[in-house]
Amino acid sequence: MSMAQATVSLGGLRKSYRVGESSVEALKGVSLAVAAGEMVALTGPSGSGKSTLLNLCGLIDTPDAGSRELCGKVLDGLDEIRLTQLRREKVGFIFQGFNLVPVMTAYDNVEYPLLLLGVALEERRRRVAEALHRVGLDALARRLPDALSGGQRQRVAIARALIKAPALVIADEPTANLDSATARQIVDLLHELARERSASVVVATHDERMSSHCDRVLHLIDGELQ
Repeated sequence: MSMAQATVSLGGLRKSYRVGESSVEALKGVSLAVAAGEMVALTGPSGSGKSTLLNLCGLIDTPDAGSRELCGKVLDGLDEIRLTQLRREKVGFIFQGFNLVPVMTAYDNVEYPLLLLGVALEERRRRVAEALHRVGLDALARRLPDALSGGQRQRVAIARALIKAPALVIADEPTANLDSATARQIVDLLHELARERSASVVVATHDERMSSHCDRVLHLIDGELQ
């Protein structure tokens, strides 16, 4: 796949972290390109660099070396303000711990990214209602996260990630701690929504129920793609 065809393109990424007096190289020249509508699973043991790679894909962190492009835009040299704007507009996140705001209802959690983007009230209402219906949570819109099951909270997180129609979805262990039936629902939902909206999806997972339904499975070992 050429860089021009990919939603997200990473070239020769390197990233190190200070741990006490020593430096740990988390990524050692990783290159990756993901097309629109493609789901890619990242597997590997804890400490292999999966979270670091997700953070670099999602513009949460910056590499020490290497190049990044998102939707054809070169990210090298952009300041934090512009990177934050691109992240809000183009990237949706689904976290293992859901990362829902506990004092906000399911509806309010899903609406929040649209508030950050300054979307008008009526448009927000329409899109949130549609998103909650799409994940089967119409009747639970006014419940707080603590009143929802793990699978329901994950569906809220998926609706929140996709509410702004992102070009790229980053998912960190989205089926962890979910029973088999719920995990399969989450996998099918994420796959279906990504296809419908032509979003690129990068998933870090230890769960074969997730990776077996992705278009590609990449193994990350000691900071290198195998």
